[in-house]
Amino acid sequence: MHMSNVKDAAKPHGPIVLSNGWTVEVDANVCIGAGPCVGVAPKTFELNDQAKAVILEGCNEDDIETILNAARSCPVSAITVKNEKGEVVFPN
Repeated sequence: MHMSNVKDAAKPHGPIVLSNGWTVEVDANVCIGAGPCVGVAPKTFELNDQAKAVILEGCNEDDIETILNAARSCPVSAITVKNEKGEVVFPN
């Protein structure tokens, strides 16, 4: 993987603010590389060379429900999603 599809190379795990004002972040210290997030939201998540989820340029192409489902699919709850007010929607 060449990481060129990452939304922000300086912050590959986020936080990334989506076009709808919501924020997505992956806790790389918690992520175990299980990968269900990639299966659920492949435009938003990818596993890097360290098998940690990173946030992709295409993150605004997945709808928020898809991104939330991806966060819910994580066996270790490594993905945090906040609404436009900064309130944590998942994990809750």
